[in-house]
Amino acid sequence: MKKVKLKVPATVANLVCGFDILGMAIHEPYDEMEITLLETPEIIIRHKDQFGLPEEPSKNVAGVVLLKIQEHLNLKNGFEVVIHKHIKPGSGLGSSAASAAGAALGANILLENILSRDEMVHFAMFGEELASGVRHADNIAPCIYGGITLVKSTNPIDIIPLNTPNLFVAAVHPQVEVKTSDARQILKKTITLKNAVEQWGNIAGLVAGIQKNDFSLIGRSLNDVIIEPVRSILIPKFDEIKMKSIEIGALGGGISGSGPSIFMLAEEKETAEKIADLMKSIYDEINIESLIYVSKVNPTGIEIIEKP
Repeated sequence: MKKVKLKVPATVANLVCGFDILGMAIHEPYDEMEITLLETPEIIIRHKDQFGLPEEPSKNVAGVVLLKIQEHLNLKNGFEVVIHKHIKPGSGLGSSAASAAGAALGANILLENILSRDEMVHFAMFGEELASGVRHADNIAPCIYGGITLVKSTNPIDIIPLNTPNLFVAAVHPQVEVKTSDARQILKKTITLKNAVEQWGNIAGLVAGIQKNDFSLIGRSLNDVIIEPVRSILIPKFDEIKMKSIEIGALGGGISGSGPSIFMLAEEKETAEKIADLMKSIYDEINIESLIYVSKVNPTGIEIIEKP
């Protein structure tokens, strides 16, 4: 039986001002996935972790992606998926996207690359819809494409891979849970034109800074006047971490996805490590356990460990 093994990375969605349209792959944490093509049509999901995620295919993020691919291609084959999840669900680091994107890309390899990258994104979005109620691609796109991506549209799918700047990412995951669905429900349904104009300027500035490797412009553009002011109240010590990180050299940063993880960008690895240590120390002071990660921007996304 044909089998593929994948290393599926965490992703940082939104990049502060680009709600639902910007995303970035990082190296750690990552999930391990093993997908086998079966001669019979069943979908089998097995988890080798302690998160208690459903294994019924229609209720599993990876499973629903494979069901949609199976239906679309009228496949007589099925799939067995073994997932060793290290990206904790509810972390804001693209846990559901990793499972969904890994399932889509793994199935495509086993089916001899019958799908385009955009088609893989399309099918993976069904997993995100199951997880959060919304078909968004800001985590899935960098997972599949690698690097930093701009989701111009999801209908039709229009993904624009951006330049991968030589930057380091410091991220902290405080061990408190913020569900994506809950973090979406608290958002305002309407915004002022003044805030919209300011946000458009930040998004355009951030994309221009990424494309030009202009780190100063990137830093000036990492500002969110719409989403962050609402969601940050769910994350302990967010304002203190952001302010102190910038004071010791961060270009800027903010909430990773829907939180509670926080990310900061830095030009040097040493600076990123200092920022990560600072983040952890702030949470240690209030007895909140946290996990820290330091990584370069991941230019490749999902890594194929073993091919069929």
